[in-house]
Amino acid sequence: MTEQMITVQQVLIADTPKSFITRELPSIAVELAGIPGDRHYGLLRPADSRQKIYKKGTLIANRRQISMVSYEDCEQIALRMKLPEVRPEWLGANLMIRGFDQLTHLPAGARLIFPDGTGLICEGENLPCIFPGKVIEEVYDIPKLRSKFVPAARKSRGIVCSVEREGTIYQGDTVQIITAHLS
Repeated sequence: MTEQMITVQQVLIADTPKSFITRELPSIAVELAGIPGDRHYGLLRPADSRQKIYKKGTLIANRRQISMVSYEDCEQIALRMKLPEVRPEWLGANLMIRGFDQLTHLPAGARLIFPDGTGLICEGENLPCIFPGKVIEEVYDIPKLRSKFVPAARKSRGIVCSVEREGTIYQGDTVQIITAHLS
């Protein structure tokens, strides 16, 4: 059975209107629709450019309720961009974990279980887009830095998840990753 233990380093929420940038909290309550107050909260969401099989705006299941990145992913992106750091809030992440350098490669269907029983399902890689690059360029005040983000973040942007079991996730929690059922 494939199981790994990791630690939650940061818990974050995107609750500022018209911004994907997240801010840190000590914990987040997780419901079946995601994180209350977060910009990705909801059981349904309108289809966008990622779901080419549906007409844009068609309501579909929300498989992007929570985004997760690893400390190791952020280090890799920073290294590739030749920067001192890339912070999870600049990427719009809800959780940053540490101790699992293969997070972005986690297969869809993997389960992430937290100490109180909260359960998330990995829905797949969070593909890089230009918006975090713009934020990073503003933070470092380096012209044209944004163009380096997408190539630097390929296969290192983390994952998106949906909620399988409600609960609370705390900074410092350990999380169990279960993939055995996928074999």
